[in-house]
Amino acid sequence: MFFEFGIKDIVDILLVALMLYYFYRLMKESRSLNIFIGIMMFVMVWLLVSQVFEMRLLGSIMDKLVSVGVIGLIVLFQEEIRKFFNELGTRQRMRVFLKFFSSDKKKDDGSNKETIVPLVLACLNMSNRQEGALIVIERHMSLNEIVSTGDIIDANINQLLIENIFFKNSPLHDGAMVISNRRIKAAGCILPVSHNKDIPKELGLRHRAALGMTQNSDAIVIIVSEETGAISMAIRGNFHLKLSAEQLESILTEELKG
Repeated sequence: MFFEFGIKDIVDILLVALMLYYFYRLMKESRSLNIFIGIMMFVMVWLLVSQVFEMRLLGSIMDKLVSVGVIGLIVLFQEEIRKFFNELGTRQRMRVFLKFFSSDKKKDDGSNKETIVPLVLACLNMSNRQEGALIVIERHMSLNEIVSTGDIIDANINQLLIENIFFKNSPLHDGAMVISNRRIKAAGCILPVSHNKDIPKELGLRHRAALGMTQNSDAIVIIVSEETGAISMAIRGNFHLKLSAEQLESILTEELKG
């Protein structure tokens, strides 16, 4: 068997290992790691019983459990499966090859600066005044459903406009602003709230809404706390807390590349 082991087998093993690692990371992010480990242990026992020890009775029972269990796993991990396919279809790495020969990289960087600089300055001013804000930046996944919950604005990104929308007496300041295609698409939008129990208690509803948004899409969400004035971000279901203006600009520049 050693001499029959070829390059194709090595590639096969690497792909399976990569797939298992990806699912491990996905389960860890969704706080379902213990379930994932339990499933892996059951699969190992099933393989030992049916393939190694060839126990027919126990093996047939476990075979039935596996066939029925697939449906149960789909129901149990429907959110994780949905997130997996969303990331598979929207991941920026899948687009690198298409943009490799593009000559518009400098142009894109300039356009991103026109988006990022007003955002950073507006967040900094709102932070100093302790005005709460919630800004969603659309990436590859459409946010039309979220946009439809608010008031359509469709304006150029402007620092003063952002600050006026989140001014304490503004009727739109409690909702979220959505930026799409380098334009302020809507304001006063309603976001899905995360029910993650691991969120620190000092973080309020804006942070929960931001986390919920990034758990269900590839969007970037900027939060300005009304209580402390702290600037934070939510990306891929994780927080970046208490950011300086420089850190905010750096992360946005990195995340909005391509």
